[in-house]
Amino acid sequence: MKKFYLAVASAIVTTMFAGVAFADTIRFWTTENQPERLAKQEIMAADFNKRTGHTVEVIPVEEKDLGTRTTAAFAAGDLPDVIYHTVQYVLPWAEAGILDVEANNDLVDALQKNTFAPGAIAMAQFDGMTAAVPVDGWTQMVVYRKDLFDSAGLAAPTSFAAIEAAVDALHNPPSMYGFVAPNKVDENFMSQVLEHVFLANGVSPVSTKGFTPLDAASTTEVLDFYKKISKASPPGELFWKQSREMYFAGNAAMIIWSPFILDELAGLRDSAPPTINDDPTSTELASKTGIVTTFGGPSNKSGAAWADIRYFGITSDANTDVAAKFVTYSMKDGYTNTLSIAPEGKFPVRRGEPNDTERYVKAWSKLPVGVDRKAPLSELYAPTMINRIVGGLETADRWGVKEGQLSLASKIINSQVINRIVRQYIDDEISSSDAVAKMNAELASIE
Repeated sequence: MKKFYLAVASAIVTTMFAGVAFADTIRFWTTENQPERLAKQEIMAADFNKRTGHTVEVIPVEEKDLGTRTTAAFAAGDLPDVIYHTVQYVLPWAEAGILDVEANNDLVDALQKNTFAPGAIAMAQFDGMTAAVPVDGWTQMVVYRKDLFDSAGLAAPTSFAAIEAAVDALHNPPSMYGFVAPNKVDENFMSQVLEHVFLANGVSPVSTKGFTPLDAASTTEVLDFYKKISKASPPGELFWKQSREMYFAGNAAMIIWSPFILDELAGLRDSAPPTINDDPTSTELASKTGIVTTFGGPSNKSGAAWADIRYFGITSDANTDVAAKFVTYSMKDGYTNTLSIAPEGKFPVRRGEPNDTERYVKAWSKLPVGVDRKAPLSELYAPTMINRIVGGLETADRWGVKEGQLSLASKIINSQVINRIVRQYIDDEISSSDAVAKMNAELASIE
């Protein structure tokens, strides 16, 4: 029997602040456990209490411990009311009964599903329902020298072909490398970038049935593209450190990075200063930079964005009414504060409301970012770039999420089989056909 009907959810959205006859306490587990971030969540809990009379106990949990703690609490019948969690837990917890799927789905409907980024919704589908409420996320980005692209008349790097054209036009070592592609096999950075590139061309090693052999033609396109950008990279073993350093020094035309570079580009973090000029606090590099979150290959022209999405999950042990009110507050009146916990990595999965479709994007862009100095993204980057940053959530994707095979996909990634064989190919040790065959043979044995 449904615990939580859409009509009730809609009523909560419209009347949650009208007053309550009884005050309850709910428990909220959060992995945003750094002191500054916890303090902001405590302020939000106090504001929620002032508005509703209900108390929220904010309980920090280490992200690495979240899975085991949740499983133990479920077995004991002592789950918290709401959990802030990563995408990797949505489907397993829905299947296990940890999440109140119907409550979460009805709340998404009450908040109006079409106000959420489609990619974030798609990655939380379970039996035709949205199993958890998308909160925020970030997408990996192609970071590029827009000034050089504009001077050379180059199109933005939204496809394999556009990136390859830019490499051909701008690669001029040692002063300028066309790309800095990671090639250090045992670094997670290489795994993450490769998954993005494979996704961009519509290639995945998993389906709903488990491991699925990589398609030879589309995988070869990926291999050839990665070899191209690798040959235009500096010599040596490369990972995130070299990517950032080369770009910050003005010696790289393109890199792939997370949005946590956005404040660093503007000279707001002393531990990662731009060195393109003599002033490490200069915004020069930020002003010369463009970003692309979604790019595509010849077999997937619509492209894809590699994304990390976070969710609120109302649990099966929850005081559903109060939990729904808290999540609603966090996604409406308190949503800007939710995003302010870490705005560089918390892109709004809700752009706005039906009567103000860009409300939350505008508010988020004005939040201060940075470590040693602060400035809002809207002062550092043009509105078109802000829109591109958020727009990646429209096509957000990860191997195995929508297929219900995230566990297997994670094992495949962590095995570093793909990293190793791609490295052999870009080093000209094996042919593309041998590389595809070798990946399929080794990946098939992973369980």
